[in-house]
Amino acid sequence: MEIYFITHNPSKFEEALELAESLKMAIQWKNIEYEEPQEDTLEIIAKKSCERILEKHSELSDFVFFLEDAGLFIDSLNGFPGPYSSYVYKTLGNEGILKLMEEKETRSAFFKSIVAFYSNEEIKLYKGITKGEITLSKQGQGGFGFDPIFKPDKCDQTFAEMTLTTKNLYSHRQKSLRELFTSLTV
Repeated sequence: MEIYFITHNPSKFEEALELAESLKMAIQWKNIEYEEPQEDTLEIIAKKSCERILEKHSELSDFVFFLEDAGLFIDSLNGFPGPYSSYVYKTLGNEGILKLMEEKETRSAFFKSIVAFYSNEEIKLYKGITKGEITLSKQGQGGFGFDPIFKPDKCDQTFAEMTLTTKNLYSHRQKSLRELFTSLTV
């Protein structure tokens, strides 16, 4: 069975590919840019994104594919940016989040990933969560998005300071993808 990961983000594909290969699975990249709906939960965003892709690219209805949406939820900011993380990153960036956090004593946060998997006219969702904290400053050159300001629990490095292999030991995306890949091998 050929499985495609639909994403415009090569870093997301690289993370997924490393995990898939470690589980002896093969995935292929379909570089399709799509507009994510603005909704209040990642679950709704992932499901509607899947539906929109199928509406726009009807030829994909015969394929098996998945997409992934993730968000950073900061406790002291009432879960902000949450499902709006992509937009907030593009407009405020890491510097903007750090500025919002300047006076905050509580720095706990979590990343959440939702994978929407399409096969045989059905969409299934898989979830992964990684708890951690927002750092006081940007740290590291790797990763993407909010990786330089997020340090997972029980780690002394941000995602941006980790190798891809190390990041995949902790990441929310790895957890949701592992849930998906494991369901396919059972």
